[in-house]
Parts: sequence; C-alpha cells; structure tokens
Amino acid sequence: MFRKILFWMHLAAGLTTGVVILIMSVTGTILMYEKQIVAYADRQEAERWTAGKDASAWPLGIEEIIANARTTSGSLPTSITLRAHNSEPWTIAVSGGGSLLVDGNSGRILGPQAAGTRAFFRTVTDWHRWLGNRDNRATARMITGASNVAFLFLVTSGLYLWFPRKWKWQNVRAVLFFRGGLSGKARDFNWHNVTGFWCCLPLFFVVLSGVVISYPWASNLVYAVNGVQPPAQGKGKAKGGEGKQRPSAVRGEIDLTGINGLVVQAKKQVPEWKSISFSIPASEQRQIVFNVDVGNGGQPQKRSTLTMNRATGEMIRWETFTDQDAGRQARSWLRFVHTGEYYGLAGQTIAGIASAGGAFLVWTGLALAYRRLRAWQSRNRW
Repeated sequence: MFRKILFWMHLAAGLTTGVVILIMSVTGTILMYEKQIVAYADRQEAERWTAGKDASAWPLGIEEIIANARTTSGSLPTSITLRAHNSEPWTIAVSGGGSLLVDGNSGRILGPQAAGTRAFFRTVTDWHRWLGNRDNRATARMITGASNVAFLFLVTSGLYLWFPRKWKWQNVRAVLFFRGGLSGKARDFNWHNVTGFWCCLPLFFVVLSGVVISYPWASNLVYAVNGVQPPAQGKGKAKGGEGKQRPSAVRGEIDLTGINGLVVQAKKQVPEWKSISFSIPASEQRQIVFNVDVGNGGQPQKRSTLTMNRATGEMIRWETFTDQDAGRQARSWLRFVHTGEYYGLAGQTIAGIASAGGAFLVWTGLALAYRRLRAWQSRNRW
C-alpha cells in the first residue's frame, strides 16, 4: 500500500512540475561548460583586438590601466580581475554593465568582452532561474523553487520505486542496464529506470543544492545544522553565499592611490595565484579586499580574501576557506556543487550529465504517464 501511494504521489508531482523541471534540466545541461566557453570566447576576442599590434609595449601599472578604462568607457570602473596566465586577458567591469578586456602583458585596453557569448548564456540562465521572465522574477522564482522541491521528492521517491519487488538478477538487470529491442512502454520503462538509477546520486545533490539556493529558510537550515547562526539577510552576504564583493566605485569618485603596491603584496601573499580580483575603491574607503584564487573560479576551497589598509599597506585580515565557520563552508559547497564546479572539470561534467539525465527522466516519465492514460481510456471505453 505504501509503495502504491508513493507511486501516485510520484506520478502527480511529475505531471504537475514536469515542464518546469524539463526547462531547468535542459538549461542546466547547456550551462555545463559556461565558464570555459566564455573564457575561450574572451581569449579569441582578445586575439582579434591584438592582431597586428606591437606586443612589446611597456607594461602599464594597475592604476594607469584603470584610469585608461575610465577614459575608454566613459564610465566608472567598478572592479578588475587579473589573471596569471599571459594568454588570458584581464577584465574590468564598469558601471552600467559591461566589461572591458585588457592585455595582461602590456596593460592595453583592448575592447569589450565577447558580448554574443555572454548574451547567449545570460538568456539560458534567465530561463534556468526565472523561466525567462526577468520582469516578474518573484513569481518565477516561486515556481522554480517549488519545482526544485518536487524534483527532490521525485529523485528520492524514484530511488525507492526503482527497487524491484523481488530481488532476482533478471529483475534487477531489467532496471539496471539499457536493453535493446524494446519498444513502447517496455522501452520507456527501461530507459526511465536505468537513467534514474545511474543519475540518482549526483542529481540528488544538484537538486538539493537548488532547493538551498531557492529558499532562504533552506539556506539558514544549512547554517543551523552546522551549529552556526545564519547571517542576516542583505548585510554583507553576497547572493549564493560566495562572498563576492559589491562594486563600491559607483558610490563616488574612485581613488587609485597606492593600488599598484597593494596588488604586488597580494601576489606575494599567494605566489601560485591564478586570478586576483577586487572592487575598485571609492575615495572614502580606507580598506581594500582582494579575492585571490588558485582554482578555476568556482572552487571556494581554493579562494582566499586579503584585506589591506590602503593608507599604510598593512595586512588587516587574511582568510582562507578553512578559516570560515562550518556553516559558511557547507553553504559554499552546496552553491558550487550545484554546478559541479567545486570538483573542477570532472564535477562540471558529472553535474551536466545528471542534468541531461533529469531531462530524460521527465521525457520518459511523461511518456509512461501518457501510455497509462491511453490504456485507462481503452479499458473504460463504452
């Protein structure tokens, strides 16, 4: 009886939220290698801007680069990201949106980032988060959040329903491996069960983290489970718990005094750095915070923050991932296990395959439901 009730709940949840889950799964698969594709597009764009130009130009300091970015864009620069590898261009974000590419060798302002690639992924992200409805995000977020909860139920209940009633190898094999020569209901049943089993574990964490991202109460629960007081909403806590800085230069005139020396110190703090980013300070700011990354940009365990006194150049605070409390570490892990980035390229691949599996589960599940409906209509036809 329990299995029967669970099955009908499973079916009802799938029919109610299937379309939304399908959209989130397909878009999640498309976003699998977003970071790498965008970085490649930026390199190609930078090569296009530097083609035929003198690469032996005298390297500019950070202060001069930021000043040139303001002149070029006509807007206040808000943040800058330096990259250790010479083939990867630096980026400067400016107020009002948009970013400029910078030649990391000479410091020359090259031009805008690859806008087409970013626009494509921005559109896909809008569909993933808000079903493409930017103008009514609150309602869309409510729908996607509820669908994430339903998806989590589908994954966990599906695993229970996967277990054969009788544990014989013949029964287990039918739901463990893809079988050829099947058609109709038997084929859809086989595909649905096999995909569900092999994608179950990564899909569970992808969807669980999606629930945490969707709801503040779920995020607070992560802190509570780890014995930590949740941070106050909207008070220095970046969206998603990544610890990102909010651009500060838009509040007033920027002050570039001493930045060159501070950047040199940040590089010395972590000689193996791959990227260093910081918000360009407004004139009234007395401190500057550097985000130093030795990973791929989506691995919080490889990221540290260095807070320095702008006037004296002294280090105020140095914080690594292990210095954070258990709640912040767990929250950051959930944020980046959602995309798989926490575990590098392999993690992204697994998360992307799991998302594709989620889309396949919806498709085969709806097909099975349709066949069940047709069979019921046939039995009840006068």
